[in-house]
Amino acid sequence: MSMHASLSLAALATALLGAPASAQHQGHSMPMQMLSQAPTPPPGPTPAPTPVDPHAGHAMPVESAAQPPASDPHAGHVMPATPAAAANSGEAMEGMDHSAMGHGTMAGSTDPSPGPEMETPPPPEAGSGPPRAADAIWGADAMSEAREELRRTHGDFNVFWFQGDRLEVHARKGANDYIWDFQGYYGSPTSRFWFKSEGEGSFGERVEDAEFQALYSRAISPFWDLQAGVRQDVAGPDTTYAVVGVQGLAPYLFELDAALFVSHRGDITARIEAELDQRITQRLILQPRVEVNLAAQDIPWSGVGAGLDKVEAGVRLRYEIIREFAPYIGIEQNWRIGGSADYARALGEDPSVTNYVVGIRFWF
Repeated sequence: MSMHASLSLAALATALLGAPASAQHQGHSMPMQMLSQAPTPPPGPTPAPTPVDPHAGHAMPVESAAQPPASDPHAGHVMPATPAAAANSGEAMEGMDHSAMGHGTMAGSTDPSPGPEMETPPPPEAGSGPPRAADAIWGADAMSEAREELRRTHGDFNVFWFQGDRLEVHARKGANDYIWDFQGYYGSPTSRFWFKSEGEGSFGERVEDAEFQALYSRAISPFWDLQAGVRQDVAGPDTTYAVVGVQGLAPYLFELDAALFVSHRGDITARIEAELDQRITQRLILQPRVEVNLAAQDIPWSGVGAGLDKVEAGVRLRYEIIREFAPYIGIEQNWRIGGSADYARALGEDPSVTNYVVGIRFWF
């Protein structure tokens, strides 16, 4: 065999041995159609391994000497360096789920935030006030009727109230007395008829003092009523008084009742009462109470001196079995002062008396 024939056999053997390897390599490469569509990259040095950006999680191709990479200012990802790589990267980006990338809405986006759709209530009629959310649900006609019912049942309507503020026995050395102090009203929250009654006496004897008041009361502020009317004393000398006063709730929850009395004889007196409920528990209440009586002149027939006449100061501890009924115990000190003390001594009475109190308080 000649040298030329030997070289021909060697070339054929090499072609036959290389064909399976080439076919195997092409089985793991991109499809021929994609390779035919991608432009042939220009010759250049072999690129280095691609580093990974730990923040974005996307591969960043290394700049090649042939062409620097371009950047996408919106997504913040580096573009591929070569056209072939760009084509491959584009196909890969088409399969990515951008909603899972967590980049949020772009600065220039005007898409509204997702959320439940809310129904806007219809605009009110002219002069009917601001929109009301309930009108959008139930309708303006139904809600108008409901509001009118609310005004009727929680507004200006008449009620009756009666309270036995004090019904008690005073125990002291040498005598036991009893007193009552009742009041109540009938009317609306702003205009009422008030009635009051106070009195005292000793067991086994006739009533010493008893009075009844009939008053018209008008609200002058959220917590204060102006009252005017008449007072009639039925024990002792028969006396009629004109009455004007105020009653209400002072700051720090002091209940005040102040009145000026002018008798048909021209005598002028005044009375101021103050109470404060201090709740110890839901049922146990401590109540300090003070009453001051004054006179503009001496009134010999009733034993009253000009100026400060009498002061009563005491404290009562009551237990509410129910809110409408509460027994109580307490202690009270009475002083007759000035000219009134002189009148008391002239009648053989002690101007300073300490009373131990047992009583009940009720209302309905």
